[in-house]
Amino acid sequence: MLYYVFYYLLRPRFSPFNVFRYITVRTTVASLTALFLSLAMGPWVIERLRQLQVKQYIRDEGPKDHQKKAGTPTMGGVLIVASIVVPTLLWADLRSPYVILAVGATLAFGAIGFVDDYNKVVRRRNLGLTARRKFLLQVLVCFCVGVVLVGLQAKGLYSTQLSVPFLKRLHPDLVIDSLLGYRFIWPLAFVPFILFLILVIAGISNGVNLTDGLDGLAIGCVLISAFALTVLTYLSSNARFAEYLEIQKIPDAAELTIFCGSLIGASLGFLWYNAHPAEMFMGDVGSLALGGAIGVVAVIIKQEILLVSIGGVFILELLSVIIQVGSFKLTGKRVFRMAPLHHHFELKGWSESKVIVRFWVVALVFALFALTTLKLR
Repeated sequence: MLYYVFYYLLRPRFSPFNVFRYITVRTTVASLTALFLSLAMGPWVIERLRQLQVKQYIRDEGPKDHQKKAGTPTMGGVLIVASIVVPTLLWADLRSPYVILAVGATLAFGAIGFVDDYNKVVRRRNLGLTARRKFLLQVLVCFCVGVVLVGLQAKGLYSTQLSVPFLKRLHPDLVIDSLLGYRFIWPLAFVPFILFLILVIAGISNGVNLTDGLDGLAIGCVLISAFALTVLTYLSSNARFAEYLEIQKIPDAAELTIFCGSLIGASLGFLWYNAHPAEMFMGDVGSLALGGAIGVVAVIIKQEILLVSIGGVFILELLSVIIQVGSFKLTGKRVFRMAPLHHHFELKGWSESKVIVRFWVVALVFALFALTTLKLR
């Protein structure tokens, strides 16, 4: 909205406003706007959550040291979501379908988390939506995202082909072309694409959710992943860089860089209040929304496979839970002392601060590796 005011209404009268035509400028401004909103609204949100008695309930089987965190305000993710959405609406060109899709998916995943957190608060226990219901709702959102992307593909604005790191001339298509010619079964052609979207978006969303177990752990890793995605989004939307790096060029995704910038600013601002010892927790409303945002951006810019590295910590946390549950059901034995993975290291004697910082370091290494693959063929 402010982009429209400054660039289209005021620029003809005041030429310096021409600077708002540049993606880099608006991305920076959006990041600072998101950071300012987070820092400015943080104390009010914390106080309001305390008044409403929206507090964290700690599961009994968790590490004993975590019991002292009981009563800390949760659902602070509403601040994160607002700090992402508002700057995006202010500084992005809302004619971009990718911006609308990213904002819509973030709000949808945030709504799932909100319902989950609300049930926990009402029941006064660390039990919200059942895992099945939560996953089905995530699948529904992923399906809607897939339908929108298929519609954009029909208009030539999106490609269902994968980008494979190191093998940049290999572009397997997730749509079965041979089925498109049949009148009644042509929707089946898009089943592999939809299933892949569910795997990527729901997987990373749950990964962020599982990582959110220590003060500042998840939001710090999200901050690092968001920075990597901002770089990748900008490069993918720039014709020269995309051609030089041999990555898929997505010109209409340029405005999505502003969304990623807002994600950086919102994460940095929330970390101010979520750093150890945390003044508030993000809750599922924050973790699911952040994971959904990361997943959708990766899908749009065709870096789904590279997301394994960009969100490496989240993938490790998710895999640790899958391995733990699978091992216990099959053999009756546990691989880790406790899952997700960060609890395993806590029980090994690492302090909370050490676990957090070391996981941040691992996240940074993963993100840097993802960026180095751009020039490797």
